[in-house]
Amino acid sequence: MRLKPGCFLQFLYLDKIHCLLSVRNARALAEYFQLLDVHKKNTLNDLQLYHFLRYVTDLTKKQIMLVFDLLDWNATGEIGFDEFYMLVCILMSHENHLEKQFIYQHSGPVFELLDMDGGHTVGPREFQATRFLFNIKKQELEKIFKDFDVSGDEQLNYKEFKMFTIFCIDRQQKKEKEKKKRLDEEIPESSGADLTKISMHQLHLSYLRYRMQVHNWL
Repeated sequence: MRLKPGCFLQFLYLDKIHCLLSVRNARALAEYFQLLDVHKKNTLNDLQLYHFLRYVTDLTKKQIMLVFDLLDWNATGEIGFDEFYMLVCILMSHENHLEKQFIYQHSGPVFELLDMDGGHTVGPREFQATRFLFNIKKQELEKIFKDFDVSGDEQLNYKEFKMFTIFCIDRQQKKEKEKKKRLDEEIPESSGADLTKISMHQLHLSYLRYRMQVHNWL
């Protein structure tokens, strides 16, 4: 799932820690929602959401219809701004490679979203059908249920799902530390001294320019 270049959502900022929009961005999104709400009902139906997602993403028709059904928790045939806001945050987390961070920060709503049959558990079929939302690879699914299905019923309850989210964020943080370590090792030890010399040289030049300006004024 990817956002199309130049769409409105690419100009929004998603907080990397909490995976939420800023107040200003949320207000802009609310105004955008009102533009989409051509019937002035403060809701969007399946057709409106379909055209919106076809315009801003590369999702297929089948995937879009599934997204609408997931967001339409009460089966009213419409979604409100709260559901629309959650969808946009998911899209933004995908765009910024923060899918696992989003799952961790919003494990409760995500669990309810993935629980397609309302059974208070998430099974392999539900995960398989919705994995495109959070960039979960097919080969990861078997490992998820092998490692976190403590009860052995081939279903994840909320506690087991929460353990999965904690594992995801720990692994992501470990990767970031390893990446930072590799970058630090690639920087030569003498670079710090070189940077100091460059800074002192620039400072000296700035001082000379200042003295020349003062001399010209006098």
